Amino acid sequence: MAEVDRVRDGRLGRCQVDVVDFDYLVTYADSDMAVVAEVLSLFCEQGALWLRVLDPQEPGVGWRDGVHSLKGAALGIGAMRLADACSEAEKGSTRPDWDRNLALSRVREALSVALAEVEAYQKARAA
Repeated sequence: MAEVDRVRDGRLGRCQVDVVDFDYLVTYADSDMAVVAEVLSLFCEQGALWLRVLDPQEPGVGWRDGVHSLKGAALGIGAMRLADACSEAEKGSTRPDWDRNLALSRVREALSVALAEVEAYQKARAA
């Protein structure tokens, strides 16, 4: 769970939302929990790779491929905040005022939160 700002009844307030929509993934996997477990394990394994590729200090444009791949993986498990951060980084990179460090920091933060939620889900399912 993560806290986000939301407007409800005309007021801005904090509320908790799931970072990963596990119900979406379960439905997408036709309730095959072995598939769900495998997809989530792959997502976690790839997380370390993506974190390295998304280092704002690294030269080159490898981060673009990483962000694009990560966006697809995030959409596949229902991690919409992460997918949105990736999409913003992709779109922003074409603007002259774009801040690569800030954009990739947002992606890395969203990825870290999603990985933590996936790990918590996996532990809860194993218990």
